[in-house]
Amino acid sequence: MTADDSFGRLDDDDYPAYTMGRAAELLGTTPNFLRAIGDARLITPLRSKGGHRRYSRYQLRIAARARELVDQGTPIEAACRIVILEDQLEEAQRLNAEHRRAAGSPNPPAAA
Repeated sequence: MTADDSFGRLDDDDYPAYTMGRAAELLGTTPNFLRAIGDARLITPLRSKGGHRRYSRYQLRIAARARELVDQGTPIEAACRIVILEDQLEEAQRLNAEHRRAAGSPNPPAAA
């Protein structure tokens, strides 16, 4: 791997660049919170060769949203489900927009 290859990973949202300690620090939470959302299957961190959890920027954004809901009083299991549903909705809306563009209909249908 060249230095150019390594720098390219800095832009990759899915590259597992953050250790559990650093991820917790960036989110202002604890490693236990990260373990809990992992147990709830909201995110699945990759593992280093030594077995340590590693998190991507995308996973940190997901964890931050869960943390926001928990801070508002939502139970962690419910917060994880909400974040999963929000993510699924966003993906479905993105796919619908792509299909509309492909079909030549740039405007969404009017609500009934």
